[in-house]
Amino acid sequence: MRLFLDTSVLLAAAGSAKGASRFLVTEAAKQDWQLLSSDYCAEETRRNLPKIGRAAATAWLKEIAPRVRLVRTSVSLDKPLVFTKTKDRPVVITALAARAEWLLTLDEADFHRKLGREVYGLRLATPGEFLLERRTQGVL
Repeated sequence: MRLFLDTSVLLAAAGSAKGASRFLVTEAAKQDWQLLSSDYCAEETRRNLPKIGRAAATAWLKEIAPRVRLVRTSVSLDKPLVFTKTKDRPVVITALAARAEWLLTLDEADFHRKLGREVYGLRLATPGEFLLERRTQGVL
């Protein structure tokens, strides 16, 4: 299963060893989840790491970044996408271009409330919602 992680998830995974975002990253190999993100999200993560502390930067370098495959950011799509959040548009387009099944983000206001729970077959959820669904289906 291909999971695309937004910057908010990458930062949360780096910032807390106990949250759903970190659990997702550490469990990925056991669950056969392929973790994807973009060079755009990785750069945004690196820029914001100092705001959450030295431990987060260390976790990013040693635990998070090595487990996430970065794909090149895409900025065009062969389908219409009505999404006014200019800074988040490349995230959605890149997740679709990477053929991810899920886009995981903690930014519910900009993603979930504006796009809903699915865009062209790409499901949107928080890491917690994704994990809860997996547990409910008996696969976690």
